[in-house]
Amino acid sequence: MLQAIMEYLEEHVEPSPEWAVKLEELAAADQVPIMEPLGIQFLMQVIRLQQPKRILEIGTAIGYSALMMRHAKPDVSIVTVERDEIRYNQAVAHIQEQGAQDDIVTLKGDAFDLEETIKAHGPYDFVFIDAAKGQYQRFFEAYSSMLSDRGVIVSDNVLFKGYVADDKEATPRKANIAKKIRKYNDWLFEHEAYHTTILPVGDGVAVSVKKK
Repeated sequence: MLQAIMEYLEEHVEPSPEWAVKLEELAAADQVPIMEPLGIQFLMQVIRLQQPKRILEIGTAIGYSALMMRHAKPDVSIVTVERDEIRYNQAVAHIQEQGAQDDIVTLKGDAFDLEETIKAHGPYDFVFIDAAKGQYQRFFEAYSSMLSDRGVIVSDNVLFKGYVADDKEATPRKANIAKKIRKYNDWLFEHEAYHTTILPVGDGVAVSVKKK
């Protein structure tokens, strides 16, 4: 039944613009992990609802999600961070191809090493975490302090192919990653300053908003 529901929803996903389809095909060919169709559509819908003025993205990859967030809200300003040089260069090229370089600031390096630079561009209304899964809690702790009062933090891949719920068939490496994500999820649920909901869209998306 669940598989049928997912297939039904994917059949009704809003078509990606032509430039995004090319990036999706590139990501598939090069095995670059980008958000799944339902996940990216959900992310865009949250942005349409929340209407952030400034977004911080941890984990640029090839620039796909940054450009899709801008597509959802064309007047937004985005700061995105990528430590892999090849992916960083690809992202810069793709962002320039879309004429989005004035709206999307791409920083190369480790997100923790660039903390002061990132802070200088803030505060942020929206933080999107989609990088090293074992560092999610550190990312959250470092950058939640840069949120505006109405800020939202979205974390991707928090169900990790379903292994977070059941890792009996996972390889040892994947089981270890699932364990780290499970620990992060538990930490989010128990956080005294944030309400968190995890939704089974894409690879699992956690939405955290400040408690009033």
